[in-house]
Amino acid sequence: MIDVLIWGVTIGCIYVLLAAGLNLIFGVMKLVNFAHGELLMIGAYICYWASNLLHLNPYIAVFASMAVVPLVGIAVERFCFRPVLGTTKLNEIFVSLGLIYIIEHATILLWKDDPRRTKSPFEKMTVPLGNVSIRYDLIIAMMVVIGILVAFFVLLKKTKVGRAMRATSQSREAAMLMGIDINRIYTVSFGLGAALAAAAGALYGILYFFDPYMGAMPSIKAFAIIILGGLGSIPGAVVGGLLYGVAENFAVFFLGAPWRDAIAFAVLITALVLRPTGIFGERPG
Repeated sequence: MIDVLIWGVTIGCIYVLLAAGLNLIFGVMKLVNFAHGELLMIGAYICYWASNLLHLNPYIAVFASMAVVPLVGIAVERFCFRPVLGTTKLNEIFVSLGLIYIIEHATILLWKDDPRRTKSPFEKMTVPLGNVSIRYDLIIAMMVVIGILVAFFVLLKKTKVGRAMRATSQSREAAMLMGIDINRIYTVSFGLGAALAAAAGALYGILYFFDPYMGAMPSIKAFAIIILGGLGSIPGAVVGGLLYGVAENFAVFFLGAPWRDAIAFAVLITALVLRPTGIFGERPG
């Protein structure tokens, strides 16, 4: 049970990064992007190739992935989403669904669809904890996530760009009246969200096997998490991601592997029925 809990917290940390990035994009841009998981997938591949071709430590390659994938995210925002932003949500949804297939098949053309995993030098090292042993990779992955989240919160709370993103999230019109360049903030927000997705994908690729088809389901899980935590709430994404990761692992433990993905929809439906605004969301007054 302790082992199941530890793995649940670890995968929950990865979901936290993905959901935090998606929540940031939704909070600032009010954009529904089901292709966010494809950025996670690209992040896993960039980390894999940086580690294998450049012989980087995989945890250093995580940051290389965080530097490259935002460039893809910025291009996607500029040329795919910006033309339809502010029209209808249906346009945004269909653009994002189209991007899923385009990015997925482009990845297959580039790197085929064989399952891969980024090899870690610590994969055979463990730390004893009572009757179980914790892999070094799990501990390192959690520490990397904590470090990235701390830096993310500092950026949002203490920097000029972070304040501009929060202001735009609260009121686009008021932010424009205060002289904030909305389009620039949209680009920065999408790039930052892509960087968090890249980190999530890189860490996932160190712990699990991945392939070009891995992106779609994490997007659905991320939406379930941000609805559970509260739309637009970054602390909600953190709490929701950890709860979801633990719930997913215990569902697999008690009910079997087929429930790994089904639990996303179960959590989503339960959250919508019991508290539509999420844990940290404000109830309509």
